[in-house]
This record gives sequence, structure tokens and C-alpha cells, in this order.
Amino acid sequence: MKPGVSSDTFPPRSHEAKRISVVEAAASVFCREGYAGANIDLIAAEAGVSRQTVYNHHGDKEKLFMAVVRDLTERCNAGIFATIATFPDQPADVESDLVAFAVRMNRNCICNRDGRFLRKLIQAEGERYPELFAEWREQGPGRTWSALAARFARLAYAGHLSIDDPDVAARQFLALVNAELQITFMLGGMPTEEEVLRSATNGVRTFLAAFGRRKAAPARQAALAHA
Repeated sequence: MKPGVSSDTFPPRSHEAKRISVVEAAASVFCREGYAGANIDLIAAEAGVSRQTVYNHHGDKEKLFMAVVRDLTERCNAGIFATIATFPDQPADVESDLVAFAVRMNRNCICNRDGRFLRKLIQAEGERYPELFAEWREQGPGRTWSALAARFARLAYAGHLSIDDPDVAARQFLALVNAELQITFMLGGMPTEEEVLRSATNGVRTFLAAFGRRKAAPARQAALAHA
């Protein structure tokens, strides 16, 4: 609570509205101050609720941090799966369609506010508090990789790609299409549209160099032609 401000100053809010306010404020504070530097009083003041309200909803700082990671993961997953639904299952042009998809993934899931917050928390606290991200590893990347792997398996089955292991292909696709954005992210910047497109284009071209449909050797082609 801010000094000199009573809880009566704030307009009445529902239980759910308070919970959301606390989680949103906690995400901002954890990103700004780090896990060690954040405290319940600061989060309560930013959320406009009493200290006791934070404890009533979440118990302690560790549980609140886990609630923040869970909330961000769920929101990121919603954006990711909505974008995966636009995957080019029947591409007119494999490269251009995958580039467009990669741009959507980067813009909607990597560069948006929730993606930035989650990435910052992982980068800052993942090594020191790996146990706090155990659920994220399973519910975040684990689910995304599986869903995307299924899409790539369909492209391979249809003859658009040459893939032995769709899970590997999915992980490498995601790593490649945002690889050139990582320095900007590490420096706290926001990539431009041009940078997002360039990273997606270069990533997809590298991906297709590894997983694109392989042409038959000349001798094999000749044999097939005369078969």
C-alpha cells in the first residue's frame, strides 16, 4: 500500500479483478526488480491493494512468482496456438508461406508484451531458480514443440519437406526464425518490422536447406523417366 493511502481510497473490485491486478503488478515488479529485489509491499502498492490481499490470493512471494509465470505462459500459449492454427498445411510456395508464418510467430508470440515479460524473467531468474520454471518447461515449450512438430510431419507426409524427426525440425525452426533477434532482445530493444522479416526469411531459408524436399540425383531421375 502506498504511504498515506488507505485501502478505502481504491474503488471496490471483484475478487477476480484483484487477482488479475496483483498478477499484472507482480509481473511488472519482478521484471523490473528481479525476483530477489521484489517484495510483497512493492507489488501491493503497484496493484493498488493491501499487503494482506496479496497474501490472501497467493500466500508468499514464491507462489506469486509461480502464478505470474503460469499466467504469462497461458497467455503466450493462447497466442502461439492461435498462430499455429494458421500454419500453411497446403502451401502454394513452401518458402514464402513459411516465412509469412514465421513472421506471425515472431510478431504475435515473441515480440509482444507477454512474450517479452516471460523471456526477461527466464533470462534473469532461470539459472538461479530453475525449480520455479519447471511447470513452464512442460506447459510452454513442450506443448508448442509438439503442436508444431505435428504440422511439419503433415508437410513431410505430403512431400513438401524431407524430415526424419518432426520434433527436431520443430525445435530448429523456432530457433532459426528468431535467431537474429536475440541480441536486440538481450539489450532490451524491440526489433523493427524489417528485422523481424529478415530474421524469419533467413531462418526459413536455412531450415529449408536442411529439411527441404531433396531432388533425386540425375541418374535416379533418368531411371525414373525410363521406367
